[in-house]
Formats: sequence, C-alpha cells, structure tokens
Amino acid sequence: MKFRTSLLVPVLIVLVGCRETAKTPEIAMTQEAPPKTLLEKLADKHGFENWDKVQRLQFTFNVDRDASHFERTWIWEPLKNSVTSITGTDTLTYTRDQVDSLTMRTDASFINDKYWLLAPYQWVWDQASFTHEFEENSQAPISGETASKLTIVYGSEGGYTPGDAYDFFFSKDSVLKEWVFRKGNQPEPSVVTTWEKYEDVNGLLLSTHHQNAEGNFKLYFTGIRVN
Repeated sequence: MKFRTSLLVPVLIVLVGCRETAKTPEIAMTQEAPPKTLLEKLADKHGFENWDKVQRLQFTFNVDRDASHFERTWIWEPLKNSVTSITGTDTLTYTRDQVDSLTMRTDASFINDKYWLLAPYQWVWDQASFTHEFEENSQAPISGETASKLTIVYGSEGGYTPGDAYDFFFSKDSVLKEWVFRKGNQPEPSVVTTWEKYEDVNGLLLSTHHQNAEGNFKLYFTGIRVN
C-alpha cells in the first residue's frame, strides 16, 4: 500500500488585455476544475473533501482476536509528514520521507493501520498505483445484501505489499459497508470484515469498527482526534 499526496487543481485567473489606446476593461477568465472521478466522488462520501484542512490526526488501533487484545496509538501530522508511534512504553517519531532501516517496520505498521481507518481516502491517494473496476448489483459477503462493488488491484512493484487486491462493498448511499482483502490478488479471501459504527469527526466520516462474520475478530479505533 502506498500513500500518495492529493493535489487540488487551482483556479487559474487569466487577464486578457487589448493593444488599444482607449482604456478597456480587464476580462477575468476562470478555468473550471475538471469533473471529479468516480473514486473521488466515493471518497467525498466519506468526508475526503475536508481532508486538506487536517493538520493533525490521532487514533488508537485496537485488535481483539478471541481472548487477546493488542493496541497501538498514532499521531500523524500530514503537512509535516511526521508520524509518532506509541506502543506500550515505547514512543518513536519519524518523518515519512526519510524512512530508513530503523523506522521501516514502524512505517509499515502505520501504513496498515491508516489503511483500515482511511481506505476511502486511499482511493484518491493511491489511484496511480492500482487498477480498478466498479460493478453494480454484487452481493456483499457478510450481509448477503445487494451492493455495488469496487475492486482495486495494486501493481506488482512498490509499497510494502505489492500486488494485493481489495473488494469494497457499498450501501445505496455509496458508503462503504464491507470489504474483502485478497493477498497477492489470490481468488480466495484473506480477510473479510464489516465497515460500521461511522463517526463524523470534524468533517471526516470514519468507520470505527470492523469485525468478521464469526465475531471472533474485531478491529476498532478509539481516541480519534482531528485538528
């Protein structure tokens, strides 16, 4: 999975003048932004249009598997590209454009945890790194309900997990409800969970809870703060 920085298309103001002695008014011509892609529209359904205002995002990533519990906390400052990892009594701060052998494992964990929280935003950030297909009237794997499906397959090079595939299933209002992770684009699912318990956190619509059909695996987020 890769993280890409999104670019906002600026509004260009072009002033056109005439070579005449008489004073002529300046004509302002505005270049309209191109229409949004399907991926951008789906991301916006989850609050992506408000992401450019985010200066700091903090969250705790929790996993309950049977009787075991695991958690780690992240503080991400996207404008500075700075990440702080807090696990138990250990704290590590690094810059994502200067990842080395000492921080690579931590950065891979950050990319994983961030993807579980912000997958709809990754559709925009990563769109140069994958191919995708959209299908109507598919069947969601857990609920069995009719849903639209977005399938993403990452390229075979780059990132920590090249070649992986994801099937995303949406409700009628285009909000993500379930997903399937397929390691290495294999046909069989590697992980299948819900996307539920959405919260609006300062304009970001975030799913805070994921679980499998059996209910013995739960991945959820606490302490979400957006500045």
